[in-house]
Amino acid sequence: QVQLVESGGGLVQAGGSLRLSCAASGSIFSINAMGWYRQAPGKQRELVADITNGGSTNYAASVKGRFTISRDNAKNTVYLQMNSLKPEDTAVYYCNADILRTPWVRVTTVYWGQGTQVTVSS
Repeated sequence: QVQLVESGGGLVQAGGSLRLSCAASGSIFSINAMGWYRQAPGKQRELVADITNGGSTNYAASVKGRFTISRDNAKNTVYLQMNSLKPEDTAVYYCNADILRTPWVRVTTVYWGQGTQVTVSS
């Protein structure tokens, strides 16, 4: 009953910018951490950035200073602003969220979106 939907991917030239969005919907009591991962062809999925409910952030060294993660708790949405894009940023980007569905069961579940393609040309 929980769904995460990403949007904002596309084709951009090196040095350009994109803004990704991910909205969570369904049976949700609260959301703890939310994050962005990416997976290039032939590579393992890797963490790009994540953010806690309180706003604390964490970034992969390869994107620090270029990408910014943020969230709107009222809309259950997380964003990834990507600036100064490089060809090596090309990948499918996935959103995830650690979600508590009911207040009487204090165990969270991690959900994943379907992914959105980001392609950076040289």
